[in-house]
Amino acid sequence: MPESREYPLLAVRRTSDGVLTVTLDDPDRRNAMTAPMTASWERLMREIARDEEIRCVVVTGAGSAFCAGGDLGWIGAEPGAPVEKLRDKMLPFYRIWLSLRDLPVPTIAAVNGPAVGAGACLALACDLRYAVDTATFAVPFTKLGMHPGMAATWLLPEVVGMATARELLYTNRAVSGAEAVALGVFNRVFPAGDFPGEIERIASDVAAGAPIAVKLTKQALIGDGHESFEAALRWEALAQPITMATEDLQEGLAAQRERRVPRFTGA
Repeated sequence: MPESREYPLLAVRRTSDGVLTVTLDDPDRRNAMTAPMTASWERLMREIARDEEIRCVVVTGAGSAFCAGGDLGWIGAEPGAPVEKLRDKMLPFYRIWLSLRDLPVPTIAAVNGPAVGAGACLALACDLRYAVDTATFAVPFTKLGMHPGMAATWLLPEVVGMATARELLYTNRAVSGAEAVALGVFNRVFPAGDFPGEIERIASDVAAGAPIAVKLTKQALIGDGHESFEAALRWEALAQPITMATEDLQEGLAAQRERRVPRFTGA
């Protein structure tokens, strides 16, 4: 499927293997989360959630940045507004962008450049994060004089642990490259020349899994995973038999016997 221009400020491309790539496409504003882009994102996320053919979603940015975060002009537009009014403005914004976490399929942040503030949180909201080795990640909320938003105080500890989250949120410092990988911010980084091909390969590998099995695995790994070892056993004792009753299991076993690539259908 060719690239779609149906969603203002988003470029959407779908490939035959079920990978859908969403590019934040406002490079002159470093892909900031403006109101028009937010409206497009809301509509697109609703449509992706209903599409049974999508097996993996990749989020990336156009130009030199992944996402500069919220539109600072919009954020600072009402300095004298009551707290309640601002709260009612921010909460829907958070929920729209973080609806990415509710998608039933795996999501990948392909961080092609700086991911800052709410843009960093968008990357954290994805299941996997890969970056060019020069990409920076920063959550400089207090440097701007405001409390973290976009679930930063949940997402960052979830990904990197509380000690590192405290350091990054208190100091506002940016991390990149090998350090970002060591901290757990990114799964891996790649040289810029290799980045597009590596992302395509990884997304294809994710999309190649049996759809029912992958969706159930994502459910098992949400957040910090199961509340206990016993809960994990009980979940797996239910989820694994569900997949054992699928046509895809028989296809996977046949492909292994015949030493070929399986052709999963989600049945």
